[in-house]
Amino acid sequence: MAKIRVVVTDDHTLFRQGIKTLVGSEPDMEIVGEAANAADAIVQAAETKPDIVLMDIGMLGLSSFEATRQIRKDRPETRILYLTMYDDEDYLVECMESGAAGYVLKDSPAPELLNAIREIHRGGSYLSPRMLSQLVDDFRSRVKSTDRLPRFATLTPREKEVLKLLAEGNSVKEIACMLNLSVKTIEAHKFNLMRKLDIHNKAQLVQYAVRKKVIKIPVGVG
Repeated sequence: MAKIRVVVTDDHTLFRQGIKTLVGSEPDMEIVGEAANAADAIVQAAETKPDIVLMDIGMLGLSSFEATRQIRKDRPETRILYLTMYDDEDYLVECMESGAAGYVLKDSPAPELLNAIREIHRGGSYLSPRMLSQLVDDFRSRVKSTDRLPRFATLTPREKEVLKLLAEGNSVKEIACMLNLSVKTIEAHKFNLMRKLDIHNKAQLVQYAVRKKVIKIPVGVG
């Protein structure tokens, strides 16, 4: 059975040595290279063809995010696992956008890192439980936010009026005449209400209007 080939990237020698000892002692893993900065990580990835590159964030020189992009471009089969001290959502997002498959905090238990390496090698992804919990808490706070309104509540009175008239089967030109407004203005109201409601055609608009009791009977569908 082939071992998981790992390159360790970190600017602290003692930390690299500790990771090498930990990973190298696993029967299904082997350290095939190490790098003290992001630029060296690119070289090591090209030379040793690893399965996994462990990548630090705060290193001098070339950005680790740029190194990740380059490694993924040169060797799509090599997967990047960030091993960092930063429990920061912005860093996490940037890591994922650069092409990383996982994010593990340096103060995590050793088994967590080993589990992350195996999971990523199997084609999955991995996120430290603390970061996952942080993201879930952030999501919950956004959902509970008083600023979050139902889509219908975001419509202006004029947009609701245009919604009703459109759903009843009136054309933009007819609505413009009824409301004594320009066709261009009605088109703008129509665009805004469909964008806010995430509606893309007249059938969906009529169905929405019926569901919200804006109209009772769908007229002129199609």
